Amino acid sequence: MSSHPIVDAPAAIHPDAAAYHHRWLLVDAQCQQLQRSAALNLGKLSIEIAHDCLVLKAPGMLRLDIDLDVIEDDDSVRLLAWIGDQSIDVVDEGDLVAAWFSNLLGQACRLVKVHPEATPPS
Repeated sequence: MSSHPIVDAPAAIHPDAAAYHHRWLLVDAQCQQLQRSAALNLGKLSIEIAHDCLVLKAPGMLRLDIDLDVIEDDDSVRLLAWIGDQSIDVVDEGDLVAAWFSNLLGQACRLVKVHPEATPPS
């Protein structure tokens, strides 16, 4: 089964992929979802689900593994992200992940995960 774990990114094919559909999204410094035109370089991204991780690969970059089901209990990394006028409770994946995606896309951005108690973006 295929699914898009990261909004606007290529699909991952895995039997458990549907459970992670649209669980992550990329945001700018104001925590607004990146516009699709800004995320065009996501087409270079390869996404797999393996060993309880989201495995990300892109040409010329080191592989990046993100734990699928870690629930962050540190409220300092919880944010409100905005998709248009809809706010969503999210957890920031951290500076290393932000640097990886900023390098891939050529602009500052952060990867955030929809909090497990929040509704994923449509």
